[in-house]
Amino acid sequence: MLARIHKSIREKDAGFTLIELLVVMIIIGILAAIAVPVFLSQRAKAVDTGTKSDVSVVGKEIAAYYVDGTSPLTVTIASDKYSIAQVSGTTAVPLTTGPVSSGTVVDQSKVVSAENWCVSFSNPKGTNGNNIWQFSVAGLAKGTCP
Repeated sequence: MLARIHKSIREKDAGFTLIELLVVMIIIGILAAIAVPVFLSQRAKAVDTGTKSDVSVVGKEIAAYYVDGTSPLTVTIASDKYSIAQVSGTTAVPLTTGPVSSGTVVDQSKVVSAENWCVSFSNPKGTNGNNIWQFSVAGLAKGTCP
């Protein structure tokens, strides 16, 4: 072992040259330039997925209510929680609440009857700035309620 060390000292085995280090740094820079935009778009796609999940959960809550219920409902979002309330005369009776993704907002809520309801959510942090997802009797789709 010591003989190897002495031999390398005598032969001036000093390590990498400046050119070799620069080539490695350029390669790492090119790989980073390729990877960073891909990672940034993944965050926006994750926000879209969260919004789709939120509107799907609320839509399924409304569908479950209309298995037995008949009154119109209201859907609101406040402080990262959704609230579904039954409209009875001039008052709204809360039925259920749950969490939503940060930044998710209700774009439209039209809940009239078991056959005529739709909710649409969006999040400004999603892809293309503000994708809107709606859930209705027909299921999940992109876009606002008709």
